[in-house]
Amino acid sequence: MQRWRGLEDIPEDWGRSVVTIGSYDGVHRGHQLIVRHAVARARELGVPSVVVTFDPHPSEVLRPGSHPPLLAPHHRRAELMAELGVDAVLVLPFTKEFSKLSPADFVVKVLVDKLHARAVVEGPNFRFGHKAAGNVELLTELGRTYDFEVEVVDLYVSGEAGGGEPFSSTLTRRLVGEGDVAGAGEILGRPHRVEGVVVRGAQRGREMGFPTANVETLPHTAIPADGVYAGWLHADGEVMPAAISVGTNPQFDGTERTVEAYAIDRLGLDLYGLHVAVDFLAFVRGQAKFDSLDALLVQISEDVKKCRDLITAAE
Repeated sequence: MQRWRGLEDIPEDWGRSVVTIGSYDGVHRGHQLIVRHAVARARELGVPSVVVTFDPHPSEVLRPGSHPPLLAPHHRRAELMAELGVDAVLVLPFTKEFSKLSPADFVVKVLVDKLHARAVVEGPNFRFGHKAAGNVELLTELGRTYDFEVEVVDLYVSGEAGGGEPFSSTLTRRLVGEGDVAGAGEILGRPHRVEGVVVRGAQRGREMGFPTANVETLPHTAIPADGVYAGWLHADGEVMPAAISVGTNPQFDGTERTVEAYAIDRLGLDLYGLHVAVDFLAFVRGQAKFDSLDALLVQISEDVKKCRDLITAAE
């Protein structure tokens, strides 16, 4: 799969293509419907499929300080798009100048002049151009002018997550923030993932017999609520069952919020400096402070057993 950063990265000899545009944060099951439709349509037409997304998130440029927690960084979104069969991902740098493009100018500059769109696939609530003035009706009208089709795919999927609300990135962020990682996983179609580099912490876990990887998470990451979770640690090509702790470590009067993963039954791991990923399967318990270190150790042992059981059942 090709990855482009900015319009200037698109090959000059790029031909017709099928395009879909959006933030696609999380690439959840609703997003997947649209992307799969775009890929299938591209194959029918014998042309490549392209996903167009933006960096930074438009809200951060238009309303500084309002950047939402991200369900997946851009490299992860690209990996997920590749798994869906997408041929190219275009990340457009979102600037104030870019945000002032009218809907028609956006279509000409991106879809017509650069991507030579043969078809554009979007959800019913798609908005584009200055002040989000463009919608699918206007896009369809512009398509008639510039020789591309517009296909609208209903991205609304629902299930038990969120009490039956339609699946969305907003709902997923809310569930992650509440610690309902199982509900978030239902929407995503896979466990919610947090990534970052392993850094040195206080090493108390190692001293207690439960060495953890202290993950310095990427900026704006959607981190689950404080507590203990079952999941997996992806490191150095391995996927390891893990007990994961999120919080400030109140037992030792900590103040900094951290994500730490203990690779269950794995000793002697040296992960410092590695970029790792942590997948959250299920919530086990909330963050707590115990009367003694011995009580904490008993609880950690129970947590690890619960995590092991949950992971074995899931696998």
